[in-house]
Amino acid sequence: MGQTAGGYVETESLTTTHWLAILLVLATGIIHVYAGLVEGRIPVSLAGVGFLGAIALFLLDFRRSLLYPVGIVYTAVQLPLWYVGKAGEYTMIGYVDKTIQVVLIIVLVYLFWKERKTPERSRGTPAA
Repeated sequence: MGQTAGGYVETESLTTTHWLAILLVLATGIIHVYAGLVEGRIPVSLAGVGFLGAIALFLLDFRRSLLYPVGIVYTAVQLPLWYVGKAGEYTMIGYVDKTIQVVLIIVLVYLFWKERKTPERSRGTPAA
């Protein structure tokens, strides 16, 4: 079974692509929390907490199909905010983070597309 002893975390239906997305979200979340604390920019840390919170919601199977488009927009917004917020003071960790985020957006678009193409019956909903 793919659940914890409490039965709350659902991982049985997760594919390798889902785990890749989780890893990418975890990486960018940790980078944001770290960078926000080091640079003294609380909004950056809060953005990281938002990423980490999304992992919790995803593992709890809380509206996963809605988390994909929200994650795409949330992550895409980070790119211009970084560009404007840093205003020429770009760091290697910033470039690494933005690369992770671009890959994350691609993975989330794929997962969203795959979810939309999957017939309702094969998603685990009982047939009528």
